[in-house]
Amino acid sequence: MMNDIINEARNKMKSTLHVFEEDLHGIRGGRASTALVDRLIVEYYGQDTELRQLATISTPEPMQILIRPFDKGALKSIEKAIQQSEIGINPNTDGEVIRLNMPALTRERRQDLVKFLHKRMEEARVAIRNVRRGANDDLKEFEKEGMISEDDLERGEHEVQKLTDQFIGQIDEAGKKKEKDIMEL
Repeated sequence: MMNDIINEARNKMKSTLHVFEEDLHGIRGGRASTALVDRLIVEYYGQDTELRQLATISTPEPMQILIRPFDKGALKSIEKAIQQSEIGINPNTDGEVIRLNMPALTRERRQDLVKFLHKRMEEARVAIRNVRRGANDDLKEFEKEGMISEDDLERGEHEVQKLTDQFIGQIDEAGKKKEKDIMEL
């Protein structure tokens, strides 16, 4: 019973970490990354479709993203989706492919990205702490109903705290790595 609560907390924390790491891919670093556009929603024949399902996306150069649509008819829709997105890059099209040339990040833009990164890190930490609180509440409920002993409650809370520390540590580690990537010239 107690192990179920701890395992459920571990799984929720893992999924929080996974979502956070996915978010990091979308934050632009010092070089071009396909993650910047691969989840971009494109209206394709009346359907909202992720760009990665419509095209091959690659980075032939450190500061360039190349998008090669499977269907040339999707070119205009992809171009429009990029222009309407918040990535702030104008697409260059030659009728076959779309090139996104990444401008160099200014010092100010890097600092804004780091601020945004820190905000996302804090949101992820709060989500982990919320999982901890939920697990501890469940453990206390079990103890109150006599399903586990007071010692089990303490052991369970200690175990949940260890998980919390471990996952917050992983969030901080991933965040530091991303910050280094953003600030790298």
